[in-house]
Amino acid sequence: MKITLIDSLHPAFVEALEKNGGFEINDRSEIPSDAVVSVLADTEVLVVRSKIRITQETLDQAPRLKAIARAGAGMDNIDEAACRQRGIALFNSPEGNRRAVAEHVLGMILALFNKIIPSHLAIVHHEKWKREASRGEELEGKIIGLIGCGHNGSETGQLLSRLGCTVLAYDKYRSAEDFPQGIQPATLEEIAQHAEVLSLHIPLTAETRAWVNQEFLQAFQHPFWLVNASRGGVLDWASLPALLDSGKIRGVALDVFEQEPPFGHPIFENLQKRQNVVFSPHVAGWTMESYQKISEVLASKLIHFQKNGI
Repeated sequence: MKITLIDSLHPAFVEALEKNGGFEINDRSEIPSDAVVSVLADTEVLVVRSKIRITQETLDQAPRLKAIARAGAGMDNIDEAACRQRGIALFNSPEGNRRAVAEHVLGMILALFNKIIPSHLAIVHHEKWKREASRGEELEGKIIGLIGCGHNGSETGQLLSRLGCTVLAYDKYRSAEDFPQGIQPATLEEIAQHAEVLSLHIPLTAETRAWVNQEFLQAFQHPFWLVNASRGGVLDWASLPALLDSGKIRGVALDVFEQEPPFGHPIFENLQKRQNVVFSPHVAGWTMESYQKISEVLASKLIHFQKNGI
C-alpha cells in the first residue's frame, strides 16, 4: 500500500508501519503546499495534518486514493462529502491528543481564575505588587458545562471532575448511558441554567459554524467563563466584546480563532486589550507527548485498515 506523507509526523509512525510491513512510504513532508498535487498520482493513502485543504480538486489528482489519515482530531480541512462519494476512508487520531487538550483547558481556566497573566505583566512591566487585585478563585466546587463529550470533551470533563467540579455535558451524538464516570449528561438548557464555566469541544461543520453566538451565550443564567480549544469557527467571536462589557462573560480563553493567526482582526484588537482574556496559538492538543501519541494511533488505524479494510 503506497502512503504519501505531506506533513511531518513523529518517527514512531514510520517505524510502526515498517515493522508491520506491506507499506511503501513516500515521505514528502517538506513539500510546499502548492506542489502537493504533483505527488498524488499513485498515492493510495494520504497522510496530512494541516498543510492543505483536501478538496474535490485535490482528489481529482489522486485517482488511486483509498484513504486519508489526519494526524489530529478535526477533519474540517477535508471535504468529507467528496471523499464519501469516492468511497475514500477517513481516519483521524483524537485519542492521541485528548490528554493534551484537557490539561491545556485546565491551565487556561486556572490562568483566568487566578489572574496569572495580568499579575505577571504588572510585576514585569510596571513593577507593581498588586496582591488584592490579583486575588483569584478556587476551581473546586464550580459547575462546568461542556458542549461536546467526545475524546477531548470526555478527558477534560473527567480531569475537572477529579478536581472537585460538577461537570455537565451536552453531546447530540452520545447516549446518556455512554457518558464517562464523573460527567453528567445535560441539555443545553440545563447547562445554560447552571454552568459557571463553558468549555467548547465540538468539531467545525456546516451545522456548528458560528453556532455559539450571542443568542446562545446570552441565554446563560449566571455570569460565566468561556473557553474554546476546539475550532475557532464554532464561536461567533464578534459577540464577545459586548458580553464581556456587560459582565455576562467574566473572562475568555481562546486557543483557536476564526482567523488564524488573528493579528489585525478588529475583534482580536478589542480582546487583546482586556485583562480577563487569555490566548494561545492553536496549540492545546500539540504537546511533546501528543506528537508521538497521535502518530502511534494513526499508524495502528492504518495497519488495521490494510489488514481488514474499513
